[in-house]
Amino acid sequence: MTREDTANRLAGIRLVAFDIDGVFTDGRFYLSDDGVETKAFSTQDGFGIRQLLKAGIDVAVISGRRSAAVEKRMTELKVPHVILGCADKTAAFDVLAESLDITPEEAAFVGDDIPDLPLLSKVGYSIAVANAVSAIKEYCDYTTERSGGRGAVREVCELVLAAVSEEPR
Repeated sequence: MTREDTANRLAGIRLVAFDIDGVFTDGRFYLSDDGVETKAFSTQDGFGIRQLLKAGIDVAVISGRRSAAVEKRMTELKVPHVILGCADKTAAFDVLAESLDITPEEAAFVGDDIPDLPLLSKVGYSIAVANAVSAIKEYCDYTTERSGGRGAVREVCELVLAAVSEEPR
């Protein structure tokens, strides 16, 4: 797919949704003896998310795991749609899309592993991070150059922003 084809397909995107583990993070989490979970997030990814929101593009995270660290980070970034601990990401997306009055074609989803495949196959534009498993990379419309937790989210944000606006970000 050419850069122009990518830009044309992304121009109508109104929602960008992300998996968390392996996308916003490198897929690892640290668990203390007391059961406290910690994760590392990229500040550069956070700036990208704020730019998407500023441009009027809805942002969501949809994850099968619950995490206080994720809740805190998404609150800091003012991500309006945070869906954690869901067993069926596609069903969660359907409810969100209906509430936002958008079609699946107006959404992009970023994932890294097999549980993301049903939702990646539903949205208008599917994105794999560089550290995604091969089956996801082979399926998706686009694969980032950067890995999850190391700038992949920012790369996606810049890709979408370039397509929806001619102004440099």
